[in-house]
Amino acid sequence: MSENVDAPAAETTAAGETVMFGADWCGDCRRAKIVLDRAGVDYRYVDLVQDPAAADIAKDISGRTNIPVILFPDSSHQVEPSNADLQRKIDELGLARA
Repeated sequence: MSENVDAPAAETTAAGETVMFGADWCGDCRRAKIVLDRAGVDYRYVDLVQDPAAADIAKDISGRTNIPVILFPDSSHQVEPSNADLQRKIDELGLARA
């Protein structure tokens, strides 16, 4: 797992990368990070408190202001996914590392 808490917004949309937009004060964000970390997913974490401009990118991706927004390598995304939905997507894309 790789996590870059200070990733600037301009670096968040690299093709083939998993990116999570969130904030430490957000319970759903903390929960999603646990799921990603336990699965060993390589992802970039964009802290919207550290980089408020990235909130516009997250909103452009999802059409909503809810977080977390998780962008996957296949260009799909999830907003506030349940643990089960997030795990299904991880499995579908083969993102988990053993």
